[in-house]
Amino acid sequence: MIQSSELILNPDGSVYHLNLKPENIAHDIIFVGDQNRVEKITQFFDSIEFSTQKREFKTQTGIFKGKRITVMSTGIGPDNIDIVINELDALVNINLETKTPKKILTSLNIIRIGTSGSLQTDIPVDSFVMSKFGLGLDNMLRSYLIDDISNIEMEDAFVKHTNWDLKKGKPYVIACSTKLERMIESDKMHKGITATAGGFYGPQGRVLRLNIQDENLNSKMDNFQFAGNLITNLEMETAAIYGLSALLGHNALSLNAIIANRASGTFSEDPYKAVDELIAYTLEKIVTG
Repeated sequence: MIQSSELILNPDGSVYHLNLKPENIAHDIIFVGDQNRVEKITQFFDSIEFSTQKREFKTQTGIFKGKRITVMSTGIGPDNIDIVINELDALVNINLETKTPKKILTSLNIIRIGTSGSLQTDIPVDSFVMSKFGLGLDNMLRSYLIDDISNIEMEDAFVKHTNWDLKKGKPYVIACSTKLERMIESDKMHKGITATAGGFYGPQGRVLRLNIQDENLNSKMDNFQFAGNLITNLEMETAAIYGLSALLGHNALSLNAIIANRASGTFSEDPYKAVDELIAYTLEKIVTG
């Protein structure tokens, strides 16, 4: 039995942070970062059966072309992903009344839809990127036992290429779900490595009033490649989503609409249009699966 201090429930029996009960979620789940983006997706639904919000975690479940789908905002960063995926897993794989793991486990399909800037000149604004790998620079996943799911060869190559300071912790690399990759891919999708930082400013090489440990890290990341894979973009959630999903037996895939290209210095003339097109593309792929 899992202790009450470890799996915290609200008085109504819902999981603590997400404010959800098992019947509130579908097995196909779309993640967004911003709570205001949830309804940008569910506006396409035929109906909405459930809606709730606690803190930055907003959830809506409904029907799109006969398919039951949940859309959820995770907020920003790997720490929030730790909360969201562990509590989602508890909803489907732990009996919340007895607080014991179920004997038959359920695999969720989790697809993140985000926006990002490209690091490569050949990935233009308004294009779509699928994260073949998540490269975690954040350390969160190192709290778990990950050697069986991580790409240690790529990790070591990245450490060597960037002369990574291990005082910051060793980066980790996790692959996406091949099941979801096959379902979502098309010639519209660029593929590569998505780097996940633990913060927005220093961890992503931004300098305001504080000097950073490695001012050349971003340029070293730009020209890193492993087995033909380049680092396509930099954000704050993908690697954590991939790692926890793989550990818990869920399928995960991260997609981004590219609204800026750092290499060419360009920005989308209509970033909202690019996001809407990625949403429509993803929903259709989920339905036709």
